[in-house]
Amino acid sequence: MYLASWYQKSKNKWWALPLVLPSILLPIAMWCNAHTIMDGGLVFLVYMPLGLMTAFMLIFGWAALPGIMLALSICFIPFSGEFAPLIAVIHFLIPIMISWGGYRIFVPRRNSVMFGVITLTAPRMIWLILINSLIFWAIYQFGIFFGWYQVAGQNSVENLFHARTLINFQAVLIGCLTGIPFFYIVIRMCRNPRFVFSFVSRMKAQMQSGVTKMEMALWAAFVVLLISLLLLPNNDYSTIFTTDYTLTLILPVMLWGAMRFGFLFITTIWTVILTILCSGFHNYLPPYMGFQLHLAIASSCYAVFSVTIYLMAVVTTRQRFLHRKARRVAFIDPVVQMPNLRALNRELSTHPWSALAFLRVPELELLGRNYGVQLRIQYKQQLNDYLQPFLSNNENVYHLSGHELAVRVNYDSYHERIESLDQHVKKFRFMWDGMAMQPQVGISYCHIRQPVTHIYYLLGELSTMADLSLTTLKPESLQQQGSNHVQNAVRNKVAMMNRLQIAIDSGSFVLMVQRIEGIRGDNYHEILLRMKGDNAGDNLFMPDAFLPVAHEFGLSSKIDRWVLEATLKFMNNHREQLPGSRFSINLTPASVGRLQFASEVKNLLKCYSIEPWQLIFEITESNSLTNIEQVNATLNALQNMGCRIAIDDFGTGYASYARLKDINADILKIDGSFIRNMMTSSLDYQIVDSICQLARMKKMQLVAEYVESEQVKAAVQSLGIDYVQGYLIGRPQLLETLLEQPDKA
Repeated sequence: MYLASWYQKSKNKWWALPLVLPSILLPIAMWCNAHTIMDGGLVFLVYMPLGLMTAFMLIFGWAALPGIMLALSICFIPFSGEFAPLIAVIHFLIPIMISWGGYRIFVPRRNSVMFGVITLTAPRMIWLILINSLIFWAIYQFGIFFGWYQVAGQNSVENLFHARTLINFQAVLIGCLTGIPFFYIVIRMCRNPRFVFSFVSRMKAQMQSGVTKMEMALWAAFVVLLISLLLLPNNDYSTIFTTDYTLTLILPVMLWGAMRFGFLFITTIWTVILTILCSGFHNYLPPYMGFQLHLAIASSCYAVFSVTIYLMAVVTTRQRFLHRKARRVAFIDPVVQMPNLRALNRELSTHPWSALAFLRVPELELLGRNYGVQLRIQYKQQLNDYLQPFLSNNENVYHLSGHELAVRVNYDSYHERIESLDQHVKKFRFMWDGMAMQPQVGISYCHIRQPVTHIYYLLGELSTMADLSLTTLKPESLQQQGSNHVQNAVRNKVAMMNRLQIAIDSGSFVLMVQRIEGIRGDNYHEILLRMKGDNAGDNLFMPDAFLPVAHEFGLSSKIDRWVLEATLKFMNNHREQLPGSRFSINLTPASVGRLQFASEVKNLLKCYSIEPWQLIFEITESNSLTNIEQVNATLNALQNMGCRIAIDDFGTGYASYARLKDINADILKIDGSFIRNMMTSSLDYQIVDSICQLARMKKMQLVAEYVESEQVKAAVQSLGIDYVQGYLIGRPQLLETLLEQPDKA
């Protein structure tokens, strides 16, 4: 164990693997070279040692230099000349150090990653291949000129455009282009044998989806056939397919492999094929009929084919990776990292029958407002991890927008599975900053048959049923409950929303008023809202029919503004007939909770030249008034402006007495359910009396609603209530009727 640990820590030091491996692999690279004699001079078709040494630099960096120097010295000692090892070391080190240094400047980070990364292709092609080969080739030419090399009688610099010079340069270029990726893999396998498994895994991952063993076998058969035709010796009976013509047929076959099998596979195979083709070139290049021209053309084919295959493999592999990534993003939510609605729809389409469970967690909205959206994300992730052991292999949890999730389960015994899922979810505890939370989860479910063409409508119905589950505390089946009433409810709600939006845009509302009479003779009217029907003569819609829908779809604030502006416009147009008139206007929690509402009221008052004391704003106690600080800020701004504030329906709202301590108001309207029965119920009478005492302590005026008889009116006046409202005082009537009876206004 100690030796293994020591080896792992020390294997990349300059005196370990970087010192030993070059001496082992350099003879193999030299053996892969292919050369011949042309016009009395030595020419290489492929030259691998430079690519090998560059690969060492790519993996080990500057730590590879001692090993490179040692390997070159050992390899070139048998050559003639006492300075041969020194010349070889200089010849290799200069281009390697210059190209490697330039590459590191342009790619300072992650410069040693696996080949095939498209962002590194250009720097590697320019520095490690082109510039590296150019410098190496230039030094070789100068070496011949100065007599450093005694190669087949060459002792002078050749013409740069001579075929032999071009072939030698192409050999070095090909050696770098194919040798660096190939030996990079070999070195990494020597450094860590387990890299073989990683390499095979990456190679499989780069292949096009749909590639079969039959296709690979067919491709391999074409390659073997073409190589066999090329390696058949030339003779008098040779055909066009046993000449260098067959070499051109290699390119489309290799491009086929590059596009289908990926970069790692095709570049590795091409290096082996290229070595075989270059070594057996004499079998398909005839020594007659212009051997020099044929050799130059073949060498150019090697170079062009290598560059084309390399770039095609890089581009297609990158495109395949991006396609898979885009496909994954399309089916995986990038934030929550869970399968999304599209993935659910695809999964449902692959199973003839499925059961779908819908999980609704409404408390996540409140928790998200307090702790941020990260809480919602982590809740879904933790719940998903918690449910995965419970689910079968082909079942999954799917992320939906907001605070909802979906679970697809198998159709077999799905009733029992849903019941078990419900019990399992109830045991779940969500951990957040050390706190264990258990938001309530509503579950609805149904079975689905392929094909699924109505998934969005279905999820909407399941969402409604999940709301019901929150009250019944058990999973609700859409099929058992029947979807008709759910569909009708949703359809009616959507229809009302559309009708509301049209009414807001076209002003299809009707303002009505009800008289509020003061015991001191001062009177004012409460504005009541109705909505017109679709056709003339239809009954008006009462607020209970459309205000809940307006609140749910965020339209209540727009309705409040319409009522306010229509009231102010009426007061402005008829100020001579109704001098000093006062009106109370009901406000929804959405309006009171807006920062800009007070300034909007101020601007409207100024626009229509209405005094603030002529307006009374009524707010209803509600658990929707969550932001008490903002509500108080809005109400204080309205009071400072000169408007008055009334609390409507006091006594039946949410935490009435507790809420009264937090909200400053001028008027308290006692809910009519207490007033109506106060003559027959002593409890109601005592409640009204206690409210009166509370109002006096807060210095607030009182309004009694639902005053429908003289006895009730006398009773509330005896308790000191300031205003009365009800059918005895006046029924709701159109706003315009005030013009006919200005004395009562």
